Amino acid sequence: MALHPPPSTLQSPPSWVSRVQIRRLTKADLPALEWDGEYSRFRRLFAETYQSAVKGRAVLWVADLPGLGLIGQLFVQLNSARLELADGKTRAYIYAFRVRKSYRGAGLGTRLLQTAEADLVRRGYQWVTLNVGRDNPNARQLYERNGYRVVASEPGIWHYIDETGQRREVNEPAWRMENKLTDSR
Repeated sequence: MALHPPPSTLQSPPSWVSRVQIRRLTKADLPALEWDGEYSRFRRLFAETYQSAVKGRAVLWVADLPGLGLIGQLFVQLNSARLELADGKTRAYIYAFRVRKSYRGAGLGTRLLQTAEADLVRRGYQWVTLNVGRDNPNARQLYERNGYRVVASEPGIWHYIDETGQRREVNEPAWRMENKLTDSR
């Protein structure tokens, strides 16, 4: 009937966790977002997103492990043509949220999410939305643990221009989730 394992079997956080710095993305970080070539196809998209942040339309967060580099990221779009995602005043949209596979499960995703949400509360936002792939139950569980709930189905069809200048179509069926932000200051 024990709800928690005995103290001797509890795992402490890995030693690297306390060294991770959650901070805003800088222009110098752009190449590191490609994660050793895994995401080089998004090079132009990352540069455009950075320019959007410079203009105040987005906020870009990274998890930096000194000595190793970027191990996570989370982007926030403050306004969108789709007002149900982001309206520039009360509702913002989280996207491009990822943590390197070998660093998952240690609370880093939750830290990134909480950092972005706290920043949105300071800016006066009341709601945050995101889309999670229907084939990504682990991410959906992370969001649900942090208060998000499914509010709609999304077709997940979008496109981008890759690093070679080719237009790429993406089909990622998703669930739209939202969370009511609370000011816990």
